[in-house]
Amino acid sequence: MKTYQVVGIGNAIVDVFSQADDSFLELMGIEKSIMQLVERERGELLYAAMKDRVQAPGGSVANTLAGLGNLGLRTAFIGRVHDDALGRFYATSMAAGGTDFVNPPVPGGELPTSRSMIFVSPDGERSMNTYLGISSELGPQDVSDAVAGATAYLFLEGYLYDKPKGKEAFERAARLCQQAGGKAGIALSDPFCVDRHRDDFRRLVKDLDYVIGNEHEWSSLYQTDLESALKQAAADAGVVVCTRSGDEVILMRGEERVVVPVRRVVPVDATGAGDLFAAGFIYGMASGQSLATAGRMGCTAAAEVISHFGARPEADLKSLFRSQGLI
Repeated sequence: MKTYQVVGIGNAIVDVFSQADDSFLELMGIEKSIMQLVERERGELLYAAMKDRVQAPGGSVANTLAGLGNLGLRTAFIGRVHDDALGRFYATSMAAGGTDFVNPPVPGGELPTSRSMIFVSPDGERSMNTYLGISSELGPQDVSDAVAGATAYLFLEGYLYDKPKGKEAFERAARLCQQAGGKAGIALSDPFCVDRHRDDFRRLVKDLDYVIGNEHEWSSLYQTDLESALKQAAADAGVVVCTRSGDEVILMRGEERVVVPVRRVVPVDATGAGDLFAAGFIYGMASGQSLATAGRMGCTAAAEVISHFGARPEADLKSLFRSQGLI
C-alpha cells in the first residue's frame, strides 16, 4: 500500500487576494486574466497597492491537493518556502488542511517565501502577479525517494519548467513515481508557459500518464487548431483532458473519447477553477471511475470553487458528488 494517494510538486506560493476593477488594472499596468511573473520590486509595489488583502496558502498544485484532501485522500506536497513569517504560515496551513508539507522551511539566504498578488475583477476573472522568491529554487535535492516513490498518483505543475532546477526536480519526481508503479501527470499551466517550453512539454506528454490543459494550451502545444491538437495528443499521451472555459470538457484515452457537459455558473471568483477541476478529475481516476465520471467530478469541484471567494473548496465535495449520483 502506498504512503500517499496523491503527491503534488509545484511552487509554494502565498496567495494574496484583493478586489479591483478594470480601471485599477489599467492604471497599474496589470494584464487581465493571466498570470504574470514579476520581480521583487514590482511585487512589493503591487502588494502595497492592494486594499483589504486576504491571505491564503496557494499555488496551483497546492490548491489541487487541498481539494483532494477535502475528498479524504492522503496527500503530500513537495515545495520550498523560506523560514519567514509567510513560509511558516504556508507550511502550517498546508498541514492543518491535511496535506503533509514534507520539506521544512529553509533558514538563511536572501530569497523570501513566494507570493502572488491576485486582483479579482467584478466579473470574477483573476489577474495574477507572482513573485517566485524561494520557490524558484526548488530542485532535485527537495525530492525524496520516500515521498515521490511512495504515491499512487503524482501531479506536476508546468510552471516549474521556468527554472532549470525545477525541471530537474520535476523529472526526478516523475521518474521515481513511475518506477514504483505510480502514475504521473501534469497541468500545462498556461499558454505562455507552453510557448516557453514547447519542446520539453511535447516530450513530457509522451512520457506521462495523464495531461490536463485548456483549449488554448493544447493549441499552443501543437501549434494548430484544437481538434488537430487533441488528435495528436491522444496519439502521444495516456489520458488527455481539455477544459474549455465553461464549455464541454473533452477527455481522451487512446480511441476512447468522452465529452462532459458543463453547467454554467456565474463566477464570484474564478481563481482555482482549473486547480479544482484537476482535484475532481484525479480523485475520479484514483478511485477507479470511468473517464466520464472523473470528468464530471472535475466539473463539479470547479463549479464549487468559483461560487465563492478564494481558491479552495468550502463545501464538502464528496457530498456534492453524492447529490449528483457520482458516488
